[in-house]
Amino acid sequence: MFDVIVIGGGPAGLSAALTLGRALRTTLLIDSGEYRNAPAAEMHNFLTRDGTPPAELRALAREELARYPTVQIRNVAVDQARQLEAGGFELALADGDSVQARRLVLATGLADDLPPIEGIEDLWGRGVYHCPYCHGYEVKDTTIAVLGSDPVMVDLSLHLRRFSDDVVLCVNGRGDDLDEATRTRLATYGVPVRAEKVVRLESSGDELERIVFESGDPLPRRALFAIGQFGQRSPIPDQLGCRLLPDGCVEVTDFHQTSVAGVYAAGDMAHRPTMPGPTPFVIVATAGGTIAAIAADKDLVATDTPVPTA
Repeated sequence: MFDVIVIGGGPAGLSAALTLGRALRTTLLIDSGEYRNAPAAEMHNFLTRDGTPPAELRALAREELARYPTVQIRNVAVDQARQLEAGGFELALADGDSVQARRLVLATGLADDLPPIEGIEDLWGRGVYHCPYCHGYEVKDTTIAVLGSDPVMVDLSLHLRRFSDDVVLCVNGRGDDLDEATRTRLATYGVPVRAEKVVRLESSGDELERIVFESGDPLPRRALFAIGQFGQRSPIPDQLGCRLLPDGCVEVTDFHQTSVAGVYAAGDMAHRPTMPGPTPFVIVATAGGTIAAIAADKDLVATDTPVPTA
């Protein structure tokens, strides 16, 4: 039985495994090879690694983990997770094997359900983006569009005016969602609105070229910011009975403890109730993995060295 099994080989899981390896904990990192940021050519806002391809960061992290003899890595998916009556957890792996651990760190991430627009999946992370802090600088001084009519997207369109003087809000057939005050605000700060329903995105290679609408002229654009629905990538949190927040993320404490004793969670799949939503930043996921690993380690220390009784 391992001290800790970390499920997920992205930044949060790799960081947790590194911390546990340095703590001399027998650790198994299980990596299914599925990553939310896999389509992205670069990651940003990571000190000393700004602009690094996500795959390169993962490769560097694995090289570092190889120095720690108590850490093992398996490239396989987890099919099922359950608590053991005697304590700890057992995982059924996709290759037919099973493994056990005293504690779990979940870093399985989120999966995006993008708006049903032709071409959007092909451009996700390359011409279609979700975060101005991750991608705004790279598209500064170009033509930008924002897809959506809710207040978050309205605010995003105004936010992006800092990066470009040509930002258009595409409400995708939901013009009635914008009240007069919102329209006045957008017009005041130079954000025009396209009300027609978006039919498809046209591109050249990995570059967005234009947005095509149900009617009216196409809109030449270099970048589109859009936010789809998201959900847990893995069924494991549900299998273990982890409490979820209204947005579908796993609820954790300040120390990344879930509602299930012995199970911790980190990365964009989990956040504290005081946060308005997940934080999709690699550096935040890395920090969360470290905190979750430290919390799991301290939990094991407390378990193994109880206060003596008279």
